[in-house]
Amino acid sequence: MTRSIDFYFDFISPYAYLAHKRVIEAEKLNNIKFIYKPILLGGLHNLRKITPAALIDAKKKFTIHDCEIVAKKFNINFKFNEKFPINTLNLMRGVLIIEEIKRKKYIESFFDAYWNANLDLSNKNTVEKILEKLEVNSNDFFEKISEQHTKDLLKKLTHDAYNKEIFGAPTFIVNKKLFWGQDRFDYALDEYKNSI
Repeated sequence: MTRSIDFYFDFISPYAYLAHKRVIEAEKLNNIKFIYKPILLGGLHNLRKITPAALIDAKKKFTIHDCEIVAKKFNINFKFNEKFPINTLNLMRGVLIIEEIKRKKYIESFFDAYWNANLDLSNKNTVEKILEKLEVNSNDFFEKISEQHTKDLLKKLTHDAYNKEIFGAPTFIVNKKLFWGQDRFDYALDEYKNSI
């Protein structure tokens, strides 16, 4: 029996963004608790020796079109970012240091900034403006994400995902069962509903 669904994500994944939007709706409609698990997707790919879709022209072209189809089906505002891919290391570390009361808003803001507003999140000034809207002190933010224990924690979470045989994002885990991809979201929900 489970009371929550683990959601492994990285801001760099457009499919994780689409899944995130569906998670929000599921939480509202079904009263399901999702536990957001930040990982560094690039680091996970390196551990698995996976070549990301962004580095394969045909896959990248397909991904753009596929995400647009999914977004349309579920009425999700989506624009494939012109600066894709970027290094999300600092943003993912940020999930770990942001105070809990602001964490959901932080995740929502950076997902939307990248996959809806088409902002360049590799630009520090852009990140600082988003942090300002969240009422987060940017100096404190960049200091905390540079601390060794924050770096180590993101590495640990990514290695933990690897040890659970996760190989991509989004991934959902329910009852120790793994569901990979936004297109397996409903399967994860079914597993949850059948176990309560």
